[in-house]
Amino acid sequence: MPVCAAGRRARRVFSLSGPRRRGPARTIVSLAATVALATAGSAGALAAQPAKASGDTRAGVTGLREVMFVGNNWDGTADVIKSSGDLAGIGRINVIPDKDQRLTEIYLNPIKLAFFLGIRSGPGEGHDQFVDDMYSTPDGSAIVVSRPSFADVVSIDLATGKIRWRFPVSGFRSDHMAVSPDGKRVAVSASTSNTVHVLDIETGKQLGSFATGDKPHENVFTDGGKYLWNMSIGEVNTALDDPSMDWTKGDRRITVVDADTYKQVKVIDMRDRLDAFGRKDLSDAVRPVAFTPDESKLYFQVSFFNGFLEYDVATDRITRAKTLPKNPATSEGRTTWVNDSRHHGLSMSPDGTKLCVAGTMDDYATVVDRTSFQEGPLVPTSKPYWATVSGDGKSCIVSESGADQVTAIDFATGRKVVSVAVGDHPQRVRIGHVAADWTGPRTS
Repeated sequence: MPVCAAGRRARRVFSLSGPRRRGPARTIVSLAATVALATAGSAGALAAQPAKASGDTRAGVTGLREVMFVGNNWDGTADVIKSSGDLAGIGRINVIPDKDQRLTEIYLNPIKLAFFLGIRSGPGEGHDQFVDDMYSTPDGSAIVVSRPSFADVVSIDLATGKIRWRFPVSGFRSDHMAVSPDGKRVAVSASTSNTVHVLDIETGKQLGSFATGDKPHENVFTDGGKYLWNMSIGEVNTALDDPSMDWTKGDRRITVVDADTYKQVKVIDMRDRLDAFGRKDLSDAVRPVAFTPDESKLYFQVSFFNGFLEYDVATDRITRAKTLPKNPATSEGRTTWVNDSRHHGLSMSPDGTKLCVAGTMDDYATVVDRTSFQEGPLVPTSKPYWATVSGDGKSCIVSESGADQVTAIDFATGRKVVSVAVGDHPQRVRIGHVAADWTGPRTS
């Protein structure tokens, strides 16, 4: 697999006794961007969407191969790798073939430019965010990608590498997506307009939309596609990270809508649930989540916390919390944690017995027994930014954004299986499908 060397960061060595850290410091948004943010509402938030347990959902469809898409956020590429086993590379997709056209539009519009630069200096850590999330179409002929810095969603033909359709989101930044169980609809968060758009995955036509809390982030379809959950995380790009300033972070809540009418079914304010559970010290900004296979329980991470919580859906209350180890080398200064994350990335084994946690700022990933909440070995990883499940369901897959690789960790043993190199700053990783003989778009 070709690996982009430009902009690659030195890999960090982790040990609980204290590694030398790369120390990704949070930057303050430029003055122009700050003015625009204040005028239009808010800055974008780096997102994360949960991975449901996997397997080949297109099994039996002739001529398709299950793969894994890895979004290289700073590259503007998506690596296509095997979904299981050695995760060997298959091909690479340029998801910004229209880069020059988009940049021209942005630089000719002062407001768009202010947000574009604000994304670069804020959630992008000095880089443009060219790919956040991606899913393949049911027939495996295209990949649909959200592009934060370009504030849009595009469909890219996997045979030609050309754009089939483009949907500009409302506001100035696109974020996490979710695909419906039948693969026909894709939901995308428009993080600066507090809106989720639901699109036809084949045509890009908007089927509906709904309002959310501040900075919509994660989206999850539940009950076979009957409901759509959105988690808003509020403002994560300011330096107002002291608990006493939590009120400045905005309106954070879970919005649940009917996935046919897009009408609100209920709102879950985790602030009230956290307080009732005795954890007033924790943020209510819900980050990555994972449902049990029967969707009776929701596990979720929150800003600034090295751990996760368990929420019982039927009784509408938080039932347990798990605090995971801290890396002694990780700064306790909250403003040094990228986009208010401490741990960011959560997935569950297909049988519902194990959770896989990405300890982002603590440079490890670990598998946790869901019954006992006992964690397994702390597997050294460099700024792991996402956790999902391999196609065969045997491994947790984490994206190591600090080392430009993805790593498989065995659910049964909690031990590392394999790592493979990908592009610059991998984040979201998704199971998808391509033609059985696909090796990359044709070039002319």
